[in-house]
Amino acid sequence: MGLQRPVEPFHRPYAGPEPPAPGRRPRRLIAVLAAAVALAAAVVATVLVVSGGRGQEAAPRRTPGGPSQPPAARPPGSPGSQGKVIGALPAPCGTVAAATVERAVPKAARRQSANSTLTTCTYSSTGSAFRWLRVEAHLYAPGDTATPVQDAEGYYDAQWAQAHDAPLVRTVTLERRDGLGDEAYRWFKTDEGQPTVVGQVTARVRNAVFTVSYSEQAPRRGPADARERACLDTATAAAREVLAALSHS
Repeated sequence: MGLQRPVEPFHRPYAGPEPPAPGRRPRRLIAVLAAAVALAAAVVATVLVVSGGRGQEAAPRRTPGGPSQPPAARPPGSPGSQGKVIGALPAPCGTVAAATVERAVPKAARRQSANSTLTTCTYSSTGSAFRWLRVEAHLYAPGDTATPVQDAEGYYDAQWAQAHDAPLVRTVTLERRDGLGDEAYRWFKTDEGQPTVVGQVTARVRNAVFTVSYSEQAPRRGPADARERACLDTATAAAREVLAALSHS
């Protein structure tokens, strides 16, 4: 027997490992993920719709004695946003006719003060310390500010807000009033420190804001509310004359 030929080793060509077959996601998991995405999109859409709707709602109206709320937005082109501004205030005691003063406060003593942006005039009864008529006017002059009407609007809004939180008074009525300038409100109140009732009108005409207050002694018999109409009518009559004087300034 001859020598056996050694067995040559078999050389297999090298090939890299084959990638594993991609696993299949369970159909149930895919369905859950799709539902979650759809739910998130629906929530976002709902929030956008609600937010947009709220931005167009009118500001709620304040009620006497309730919490202060932002003033209602003025629509573009509303009275007061256009027109000629007032250049100067009339004489402090020159806005209400003598006959009107005599009916409100007979034989009144007069006291006044004035500068370029604020005037006050007070008519006091010589027979009663509780009876008086006061006129106060604020002017936002175009020479002092680039936005006189907007500044007057801001001051008016501040007065309206403060009326809801006034200390030492009891508010009987507090309401907006149409037909007096660009915007106005009337306020009837009783003074908790004095036996008086006060009817007050605050109004804005373009870049000026004025307040007329009429005070008299509270009735000794019966509720103080009984003088509401008379006091507010007196203050409103004087306010109309102030408005006419300012409109011609």
